[in-house]
Amino acid sequence: MNDETLEEKASLLLSPINVVVVVGIAIITLIKATTYIIAFTPLREYIPGYTDVKVKRAAIESLIRTDSLQKQVSAQDLYIQNLQNLITGQSQKTVSLDTVSVPQLYDTIKQLLHSEEDSLLRSQIESPQDYNLTLNAGTTKGSIANFYFFAPLKGAITTRFNPTEKHFGVDVVAGPDAVIKSAMDGTVVIAEWTSQAGYVIAIQHSNNMFSVYKHNSALLKKVGNVVKAGEVIAIVGNSGELSNGPHLHFELWYNGAPVDPTDYIAFE
Repeated sequence: MNDETLEEKASLLLSPINVVVVVGIAIITLIKATTYIIAFTPLREYIPGYTDVKVKRAAIESLIRTDSLQKQVSAQDLYIQNLQNLITGQSQKTVSLDTVSVPQLYDTIKQLLHSEEDSLLRSQIESPQDYNLTLNAGTTKGSIANFYFFAPLKGAITTRFNPTEKHFGVDVVAGPDAVIKSAMDGTVVIAEWTSQAGYVIAIQHSNNMFSVYKHNSALLKKVGNVVKAGEVIAIVGNSGELSNGPHLHFELWYNGAPVDPTDYIAFE
């Protein structure tokens, strides 16, 4: 109404239906505005429970990358453990395909199937005479007859070389304080403790020659040390579950196959 003339200028009929309609429209408008702010404006970052999409994406990518690195590290640790078990004569573990990603495995298999070099490598590896642990030592005598070996220990041989029973070396008995010497020049690649073989030291020599010394009481060299033929590397002992007295278990490997050390070294 006009304040001066009291003339009616506009009128509004207030009824329950009008109130419900107005309040409903206001609530719907407020909900739409809030939804728009949360979905399409940076203000949603200040609402508890919401975060930046880029942060989520970066976190997911980091989690996937961490999982891949963990699988690769596990596969490498398993490979190193298998290599050590092979040298020390322990059982090997099986590598699970879970440690290798499917795309990498597929790409690797695809490359191998179409690789000419792989075919040549397979023909060499699958040759039964190249990697047979029961290979007759006589077939390697001629190839290593010119090598000079230093006796790692002088003493009586109690157990001889017998690959059929998985005894790939000789056991030489000596006093508990006797010293063990390197059979040839080389580099120490293993110097550790194992439950079955006790203190073990292994040396990589030239010409694919490899020597292993087990059941020692103490190791005098570390991994990476360069040693000369006849240099003291350990002390005779009785360590390990497979040892029943002070002695040296000595193994000699050539081109990945064990050979009888008594064919080349005079222990007694």
